[in-house]
Amino acid sequence: MGESQLSLCFKNFAQMECKDSSELYEFLSVKVSEDNEILELCSETQNGQPVPNLLFGAVHYLLLKGKEHQLKEYYPSLTKSPRKIDAKTFDYFKEFCNVFRGEIVSILKNKLVQTNEVRRCAYLYPIFSLIYSKVEKPLSLVEIGTSAGLQLLWDKYSYSYGTDETYGNKNSDVHITSELIGKNNPSFLTESPPVSSRIGLDLHISDLKDPESYLWLKSLIWPEHQERLELFESAARCFKENPVELIEGDGITLLTDVVETLPKNTVICIFHTHVANQIPENLKYKLLEKIKKIGSQRDVFHIYNNMWDRKLHLDYFIDGLEYNQIIGDTDGHGKWFKWNIE
Repeated sequence: MGESQLSLCFKNFAQMECKDSSELYEFLSVKVSEDNEILELCSETQNGQPVPNLLFGAVHYLLLKGKEHQLKEYYPSLTKSPRKIDAKTFDYFKEFCNVFRGEIVSILKNKLVQTNEVRRCAYLYPIFSLIYSKVEKPLSLVEIGTSAGLQLLWDKYSYSYGTDETYGNKNSDVHITSELIGKNNPSFLTESPPVSSRIGLDLHISDLKDPESYLWLKSLIWPEHQERLELFESAARCFKENPVELIEGDGITLLTDVVETLPKNTVICIFHTHVANQIPENLKYKLLEKIKKIGSQRDVFHIYNNMWDRKLHLDYFIDGLEYNQIIGDTDGHGKWFKWNIE
């Protein structure tokens, strides 16, 4: 991307992602969009990566590793009493980027944005409930862009949606809350649908047992989002107790062979959340073609967003017939979702 494109990228990030979610990142995004030196630094980012997330993740990562600088005084994740944003905030941010430029460039060139947003399971739960209600078969899960695999354990978590009712695994140490907006309500199953198998695919698997990988995943959680951090840490503990098969490689390329290993008496559920914006357009079509071919032989459901738009989609094949639904709208971090199906 050229500087003008990068500038627009940060402006959009401030308005569409950070507003009412992260005051620090919203402020920094606007300032970065107007600063040629930082935009030039961002040009080091590898193709296909969401640049603002990677830059802010890199800075956060270095601060969490212990780099000493006044900038950390503005991070709620690093201090109990963070300073309010003021005229010096961006000056410190820019100075930090200059002092640690070499390490930041290395991260931009080599790290991937792989958020394990456990709260997104809040809208996956009713979708998997819907799928099970349609086919009444155990589910075989395949997640593309799985990172550390935490969303593959959605059936191990418990959920509530603004009422006293709890769904899913009521004994779980991982409890996820989300707000359901709009007039339509999904039909939540009281208990999690049965899961027969689960496989995660990613170009680069994040190993939670590796301290550096663990720290990088933490650094991608925005500084103000303490609840997100707590959910991540509790889900990581759950993963260690319930290890999942994670395969490193191109998920689209691997998909056909992986599907052939899945139990025959199950329904295939292929899903990915907030990953498709990193997939080149020609590969998006390739993915859809593969799923259509799978659907000619077996029942298969495809759950996704950020592929063509920000909507949450459910495409599926039952007995060889194709169906397409737009499930609704979601917050990027799973704080709320809107269910469109009546």
